[in-house]
Order: sequence, then structure tokens, then C-alpha cells
Amino acid sequence: MDWLELGLYLMIYSFFGWCIEVVYYAVAKRTFRNRGFLTLPFLLSYGAAFDLMLLALPALTGRYVMQFLFTMAAVSVAESVADHLNRQLGPNVDWGEARSRLLGGSLRGLISSALIAGACCAVYLMVHPLVLGLMALVPTAVKRAVLWALLALMAADFIGVLYTLRTGGAQAYERREARSSGGRIAGKMTAAVWRRLQRAYPGIREMSPEERGACAFAKGVCLDKLVWVFLTTALLGDVIETFWCGLVNGQWMSRSSVLYGPFSFVWGLGAVVLTISLQRLAGRDSFFVFSAGFFIGGAYEYLCSVFTELVFGTVFWDYSHMPLNIGGRTNVLFCFFWGVLAVFWIKIIYPGMSRLIEGFPALAGKAATWAVVFIMVCNGLLTAAAMLRYDARAVRPEPANAFEEFIDRQYGDGFMEHRWPNMIATGG
Repeated sequence: MDWLELGLYLMIYSFFGWCIEVVYYAVAKRTFRNRGFLTLPFLLSYGAAFDLMLLALPALTGRYVMQFLFTMAAVSVAESVADHLNRQLGPNVDWGEARSRLLGGSLRGLISSALIAGACCAVYLMVHPLVLGLMALVPTAVKRAVLWALLALMAADFIGVLYTLRTGGAQAYERREARSSGGRIAGKMTAAVWRRLQRAYPGIREMSPEERGACAFAKGVCLDKLVWVFLTTALLGDVIETFWCGLVNGQWMSRSSVLYGPFSFVWGLGAVVLTISLQRLAGRDSFFVFSAGFFIGGAYEYLCSVFTELVFGTVFWDYSHMPLNIGGRTNVLFCFFWGVLAVFWIKIIYPGMSRLIEGFPALAGKAATWAVVFIMVCNGLLTAAAMLRYDARAVRPEPANAFEEFIDRQYGDGFMEHRWPNMIATGG
């Protein structure tokens, strides 16, 4: 499966997801709601969840319970991430009730999430084979043109919604229109977008200047805070794994995800996923947090293994020799550890870390945050290039350009195998 197909499936199942939500609200609320951030009939959270399903579920063929649980975790996390992004894109807007059903912490949310996950599994098992057959009949040039056209429409839609959120809702445009005769078309369009958002997200409203106030650094679950959560846990995760392997297995080896520095991206991104997904459960019973962490953590580790194999052609861990493993990519024991970690993270560690981060001076904190982002992005891109070249050297030893020559000289096979001794090149 290539990126073109994943992009088209993202669009197709974003539309199917929108249809599922429309039917759900028509039955549950007896009303029509054009759900989602976009005005177009697409819910990208469902499209993203389906892409994850298409990558992961083939390895679970015939194991319907596991497929269902993975789908529930994928859809719920996608909803939570989408809700979080909405709040970041509209920081001066009170979005009202969160969209995430399973991770809202209620029995009703659990039941509705199970129904949605069941519908997604039914689409995967019965509709996707038909979609797959139809896709095979469409020429590649047509598929590429359709994808780019839809991406362009989505981009225009996104910009319009973002402009509405950043410059005010319907009341702001009514005030501007009363002061000036210019910009009436834009005012009407943005007012229409705002009214559509009010129907999609009951309770959404513009916050008053007093409510917005003077924000401290990294207040709430925002990008600045998540950067430092990622960096801190990536560092701690690498240290923990290094000592675990050294003390338990007698092997002292690098557990870092990047060329430079002791940072495990799997741990860092895992902490970000748990924070976004589970922070609303801080006041709930620990067993509920454990259960959510068990499934979400297991699904996350499974997807990390799939991602590195598909993108970089490498496998960094294989649990095939362990009992109750799931495709060798994770196992029940480590899912249990994820559940325990979720409880400690949400109940104990994250609250204290959050307060510590918010105590940074605003200006210095913002400057340091973007400096860290720049350095880590460069580190990550260079690491990706070195891994791709490591996999390619098995079939094409000679470099094709000056950049590959530099990579071969600086990060040859010996360096890569010393840095990641458990890495296996798949030749994909």
C-alpha cells in the first residue's frame, strides 16, 4: 500500500465516517448535524483511523475481537486528537463538550464508542473489499488527480474555518458590517461557517476578553507543553530502557530513536498520545484509566512497529518468541505495562510535570520551545535519511548523489548497527 492509496482511503473513509456520524446523531439526537471541523462532508479523524486500521488489521485476520478492540482504540484516540487540534486552532473559542465518546469517561460514551467501532469494523470487512476492487479499476493518473483536487478543496475549506475562528464568530462580523460597507460577502460567509460550527458542536461560543485573559506559558494541554512532555519522556524512556536491558538482559545498548542524543521517540510520542487521550480521565477511577491505557498503549506500540517497517524498512523489536504476542509487534504483558503506566502518568506524574512546565517564564519558555523543535526536527529528518539509506544499501551499495555519499561516509552500516543493534533491515 503506497501513499497515494492511503491518501485516497483517507478521503473515502472520512466521508464514510461523516455518514456514520450523521446517522448516529439522526438516531440518537433526532437531528441532522454536519459534524466536524470542515464544512465539506469529511471527518478526517475517521479517515485517519481507517488508514491505521488498513495498516494494522490485515495482520489480525480472523481475530475479530482483537480487530474490534484495535478499532475502538484507533477511533477513540483519533477523536481525542481531533478535538485537541480543534481547541488549539481556536484558542479563543469555548468548544463545549468534547467529541470523544469512549474517553469521556461515561458508560453511555463506552456504549456509543462500541457501536461506532462496530460500524467501522463492518465497513472494513464488508465495504472495503468492494472499494479495493473499484480502486483497482481506476487509472493511477485519475486517482492522483482526484486526490489533489480533494486536498485543494479541503485546504480552502480549512483556511475558511480557521479564519472564522481566529477573527471572531458571527457577532464579530455583524459588528464589523455595521461599521463598514466593505467585506459583506466575507462577513456572510464566515457567519455561515460559525453557525454551522454551532450546530456541529453544541455549546461552542466565543470567549469574552476577560475569559481569555493573559495566558501563562504552556497553559493547558497546548503545543508548547506537549513539546516539553515529549522531550522529557523521550529522554527518560531512553534511560529506563537502557538500564532495563542492561540489568535484566545483561546487554548495554543504545535505545535512542535518533542519531544524536538519548531520546526514544516511541516513549515521547506515547506520552503525548496518553496525555491527549486520557487527561480528561484524571478524576476517574484508576481501573478505567488502566483499561484505556491497556488498549491504547498496545495499539500504539503495534502501529509504531508497522510504521517503522513500512516507512524505513526496518524492525526494531520482535516479540514473536513471547507468549500472547500480537503479530510479534506487542503482547499482553506489555499492554499490561502500558495500562499501569497510564495510571501513574495521568494520576501522578503528568499533573506535577504540567505545573513545572507552566512555571517557565513565558518569553524564555517560548524561545526555548521553538529552539528544541528546530533541533529535534533536524535530528529526526537526518535519522530518517540514514535509516532509508541503510535499508537501500543492501540492494544499491553505490550512492546516487552527494547527499547519499555523505550519509554513507558519516553513517555507514557499522555506525548504524552499533547505534541500533536490534534493528533488522527488511529490504522493503
